[in-house]
Amino acid sequence: MKKVEFEKLKRPETIKLPSMLDFYPLEDEKNTRISPFFSNLKERRLTTTRCEECGKVLWPPRIVCSSCFSDDLEWIDLGTEGELYAFTEMRLGAPLGFVDDVPFCIGIVKIGGLSISARIDNAKYEDLKIGQKVQLKVVELDDGRVFYRFDAAKETP
Repeated sequence: MKKVEFEKLKRPETIKLPSMLDFYPLEDEKNTRISPFFSNLKERRLTTTRCEECGKVLWPPRIVCSSCFSDDLEWIDLGTEGELYAFTEMRLGAPLGFVDDVPFCIGIVKIGGLSISARIDNAKYEDLKIGQKVQLKVVELDDGRVFYRFDAAKETP
């Protein structure tokens, strides 16, 4: 057995990771079969799929029904206004890509008969309330891709 001289081995340098990794999906027809979701978002419409066979509304949008396995799906609008069902604030341990954004709020939003998780922008934790109205916010990236968040509606006294 050959003896390894540890003094001669160099440790790799620590690599600094960027504060923002690209976590947004590729959104065109070439890369995903749910590309209509992103096309609709560009038009400021939050949509999902509903099974025409069993009627189940699917979130996130799917290409096959998770209940009956039918691929006979239609696109439906969920609306642009939701209601805050639950929320929390990210202060520590944010995923890579969100580290520079802390603190920020995340919530469960009831919209179109569904409960979906999303980031809640323009709000401080202490100002949010269960049942508060939230508005769809479309986030646009420099390369043309989009994603959704919600803006907290200002409460009137």
